[in-house]
Amino acid sequence: LPTQEDVRQISVIPRGMAAGYTISLPKDDNTHVRKKQLEERIVVLLGGRAAEKLVLDDITTGASHDIEVATQTAREMVTRYGFSEVLGPVLYAQENQQVFLGRELGHSNAFSPETVALIDKEIKRIVEDGYNKAIEILTAHKDKLELITSTLLEKEKLDEAEFKALMEE
Repeated sequence: LPTQEDVRQISVIPRGMAAGYTISLPKDDNTHVRKKQLEERIVVLLGGRAAEKLVLDDITTGASHDIEVATQTAREMVTRYGFSEVLGPVLYAQENQQVFLGRELGHSNAFSPETVALIDKEIKRIVEDGYNKAIEILTAHKDKLELITSTLLEKEKLDEAEFKALMEE
C-alpha cells in the first residue's frame, strides 16, 4: 500500500502476548495524517486476520489487538477527524469526559440514538472495507503470502532486505 511505511522486521517468534510481529517505522515525522493513510493502515492491521481466513479457512484470537487498533482508528476517523462523508466534519468525540462505570458514547445524552447508530455504522463500514481490501490484496498475491509464510517458518525472522528480496521474486 503506497502510504504505508516499509516493513523493517517480521517475526513469528512469540513476544509477550503476541504470537509474532511486524515492525514498520515512519518515513518522516509528519504530524498530519491523511485519510488515505488511515484507511490503508486499517488494511494492514487486518492483514493477519485476512491471511488466517485465506490460508486456514478459519480464524483465531491472534488478531484481537489488531482488530482493536483498527476499530479505534476507524472510530477516531469518524468521531474526531471528520473523515466520514455521512457524518461530515463534525466532532463527535467527547474530549473532556472520562469513561467511568461503563459510560460509553451510546449512553451519553450528547448525541441522539440515530447519530450514535450512524457512527457505529460508519465505523463498521470502514473496518469491513479494510478487511475486504486485505482479502483482495492477499488473494491477488497469495504466492507471496505463501513464500513469506514458509520462509518465516524456516527462519523465524526476516529483516527489511530479506523481506523486500522475497517480495521481488
